[in-house]
Amino acid sequence: MKNMSNNKFEKEKIKMTPETGFNLVGIDYFENPGNQLYIVEHFDMYQDALTAKKDRKVQDEYFILYKDQNNEFCTR
Repeated sequence: MKNMSNNKFEKEKIKMTPETGFNLVGIDYFENPGNQLYIVEHFDMYQDALTAKKDRKVQDEYFILYKDQNNEFCTR
C-alpha cells in the first residue's frame, strides 16, 4: 500500500514540475494522496528558490522541483 501512495506522490511531483525555472513546493500532509503538494512560488533562478526555502520555518516540508539540462525531473 505504501508503494502505491509513493507512486501517486511521484506523479504529483512530475505534474508540478515547471518546463522552465524552479517551483518551490509545499506538502500538506492533511490532504488526500494525489493532492498533497501545492506551489508556493515560481522562480527563474535556483538561488532565489533556495533562499525562499531556507526562509521557511520547517524546511523539510518544502522542496524545489525543476528539470535539469537533460530534461530529467529533479527534486531538491
